[in-house]
Amino acid sequence: MKKKVLLCLFLGLFFLISLTLSVGMIAFGPSQAGANERLSDVPQWRDTEGNWNKNYLSDLASWVSDRFFLRQELISLDNWLTATVFGNSGEDKVILGKDGWLFFTETLDDYTGTDPMSQRELFSAAKNLQLMQRYCRHEGKDFAFMIAPNKNSLYSAYMPDYGVKAEETDASRLMQLLEEMDVKTVDLFTAFRQVDQPLYFAHDSHWNSRGAALGADAVNAAFGVESNYFGGGFSQKQRHDGDLYSMAYPAFLDPEMDSVYGAQLSYSFVGKNTRPDSIQLKTTGSGEGNLVAYRDSFGNLLFPYLADSYANALLSRSTSYDMTREADYILVELVERNLRYLIAGAPVMPSLVTQIELPQAVSGSADVTVNKTQVKGTLPQMPDADSSVYVVCDGTAYEAFLLADDGFAANVPEGAKPQYLVYTIGGELMMFETNAM
Repeated sequence: MKKKVLLCLFLGLFFLISLTLSVGMIAFGPSQAGANERLSDVPQWRDTEGNWNKNYLSDLASWVSDRFFLRQELISLDNWLTATVFGNSGEDKVILGKDGWLFFTETLDDYTGTDPMSQRELFSAAKNLQLMQRYCRHEGKDFAFMIAPNKNSLYSAYMPDYGVKAEETDASRLMQLLEEMDVKTVDLFTAFRQVDQPLYFAHDSHWNSRGAALGADAVNAAFGVESNYFGGGFSQKQRHDGDLYSMAYPAFLDPEMDSVYGAQLSYSFVGKNTRPDSIQLKTTGSGEGNLVAYRDSFGNLLFPYLADSYANALLSRSTSYDMTREADYILVELVERNLRYLIAGAPVMPSLVTQIELPQAVSGSADVTVNKTQVKGTLPQMPDADSSVYVVCDGTAYEAFLLADDGFAANVPEGAKPQYLVYTIGGELMMFETNAM
């Protein structure tokens, strides 16, 4: 008898919860996305070609699963219980650290050195930055590259026991190469480690306003522009919604606070884009010179200081780095975990003409594609790790940008016909005849 009562109570509770979630969805509407979630689209009876959608029921199930009533509240409660009872994170993208600190799971490979960039990848990234700098200097522009450190690279004391921290990271190896190539680099790792206070949020993957101020001072110092935002005084406090906290607890209010810069920042927006995460921001400020800064989400708190520092600033989230923009200073900022972005595509600028002595004989052939002014392809044989690549068009050699998986791209004059591909294999300069496609 007692078992039947318990079974009835269990079934009644199950149906009550199911009914609440269903009726609540109808009465109050579907739940919205939390944090950076991308929810499934509303299912359609027909596909894009007008045929009946055979997957309609599964699409509908996915849509309901993403939007049932109290979804965010239940996720938050479940993750909180998992963290409180078991000491683990209930969200795959969030690492539960010590003393309430949260870390981004995508930084774990950098932290442990599990998936390091190859020497060829590092050289390619450094070479591309060197080519950008050479072009900028030729055009009378100052260029600098800055890595925004992963939070656990600076505050490993708050990381859980996730294996041994790598002694050598992609960032440190890349910065060593850039120093050897004489590429101007803003070293935030050293600057941040010299400060005895947290410059990153405990609940966010990014730096706080103090950290952004120190980053802006470091950028300005690299360009010879005086500033002391970090020492300018931070007085008031305001609540900050951490991205990691929102992922783990989308329905909870983040209690973490951020300091507010005490002095007045003098800048104004040009155009309609005013959100910190806008793809492109244009500003006028109280400083001198024109700045173009390519940045990621770390620029959300960084941009007010940079906008104040220069007469004109353009801050872009594009990863297609355009070195031809009119500017006195060009900054490329990239978070540590995304260093491979540097070999994902060619920057917007002409490839530099280089004087090389061609080999006497052809070693083989290489297929390349030509799209107006760009010659692109994959190297036919594995190059030396530290080999540049040259595309010879009509007797003129252009140094190519180095891409992932032995790819390359050269931006050449329109109408130029590629003849040879030249690079080193085993220390010897080799030449391959090109087959344009």
